[in-house]
Amino acid sequence: MSPSKIEVVVQALTRARRDSTLALAASLADALGDAGDAYAVQQRVAEELGWFATSPPRHWKAGGASRDAELTCAPLPPEGVWPSPARAGGRPFHLRGIEAEIALRLGREVDQALASTLDARSAPALVDAMAVSIEIVDSRWREALDAPALFKLADLQSHGALVLGDWVPFVARDWAAQACTVRIGSQATVERRGTHSLGDPAHLLPAWLRHATRNGGRVAAGTVVTTGTWVGILDAAEGDLVSAEFPGIGRASVQL
Repeated sequence: MSPSKIEVVVQALTRARRDSTLALAASLADALGDAGDAYAVQQRVAEELGWFATSPPRHWKAGGASRDAELTCAPLPPEGVWPSPARAGGRPFHLRGIEAEIALRLGREVDQALASTLDARSAPALVDAMAVSIEIVDSRWREALDAPALFKLADLQSHGALVLGDWVPFVARDWAAQACTVRIGSQATVERRGTHSLGDPAHLLPAWLRHATRNGGRVAAGTVVTTGTWVGILDAAEGDLVSAEFPGIGRASVQL
């Protein structure tokens, strides 16, 4: 795909973020040809907005619908990563989708050479801590979550903000038995067990680290990746208090 077409998407997303407006993906329908184009847009928007001008990304999201699906990744703007308990304050959201997740933290630096050797058995040894996280799902597209998949990927896979609970040591768990409870305002409590799409949040580590180092970069010790929802996307509204708890790991909360 030509750089000029990609640049049109970059400018649409950059304006939407700067002005808290929405862009129309349908008007750019042929601008993205594959995931490589979408990742190029991610990088260019980050450059335009200066997200990582002084240091590489320290927070990422990664995930996939199943182990057979292609995993996707996005670096997260630092101003939208908050410790729990968090307050969203006046941050403008077009959506307030809620995902309850487990975030993992690297205990050592990873370069491209190391990333190329990793598999699902060796990669977890690189993680030193985990935390409950809440991702607030949002979109810069007028079509929101109905936008084409590549446009959602270009828009940081519909990322709005990330709330991180307290860090605890990373240890092997029976993820199939792991419970998760989410409370949103006055809605009925949502409870799930063993519902991570990959069966194990650490399963995505090799793919994420190869992506993050693909251009020869390094992923610093202390870098965090949040690993995908256990509850799908739940709807919340302005004014709701949202909490997520994973017994045995911890909890996180955000006041919208």
